[in-house]
Amino acid sequence: MDRIRILQIGDVTSDVLDHLSLQLSARFGAACEVLRTPLDPAPAFHASRRQFHSTDLLARMSSLAANGAWRILAVTPFDLYIPILTFVFGEAQLNGVCAIISTHRLRQEFYGLPPDAALLRDRTLKEAVHELGHTFGLTHCEDYQCAMAPSHAVEWIDLKSATFCELCRASAASKFLTAPSVGVSGVRPGSVSGPATIPR
Repeated sequence: MDRIRILQIGDVTSDVLDHLSLQLSARFGAACEVLRTPLDPAPAFHASRRQFHSTDLLARMSSLAANGAWRILAVTPFDLYIPILTFVFGEAQLNGVCAIISTHRLRQEFYGLPPDAALLRDRTLKEAVHELGHTFGLTHCEDYQCAMAPSHAVEWIDLKSATFCELCRASAASKFLTAPSVGVSGVRPGSVSGPATIPR
């Protein structure tokens, strides 16, 4: 059976991981397991930015995919960046195996607001579906409700759903077992081309 392996990089709460496992399994028709394999993020740390380079982490995750893993999704509480952007919510290998998401800027506390565990789970799931979508060859979508819509701020994440629009679902359908909950959102699907790894 296809399996999504969830890799913790740093401390991630069990309720977030459990929610991801349940929801991703339903959406992608794949079993989910949380890996116990440690990955030291220290080499990807940029001291002056106080952030971790997501592309570096993806490259180091690739060694975990050598044993035939279907998909590996890393979840981290650390703030991520790529050199041309101030931050990224996540990054993925286009048509690859590995993806990574950060909960750092998904937390209400980052914006000086009270914690909201349900909202954190919701945002984390949307970003996980988005980055895994890139691993299935999906690029950014013009439908703002589609999970593949780009998110340049957390408000954009809140606008979209955790499901693919009809066009994105059809594009990726040949690469995973389509579950009904993958769903359809919006009425104006579309996409633009992207690089070998795609942030956000």
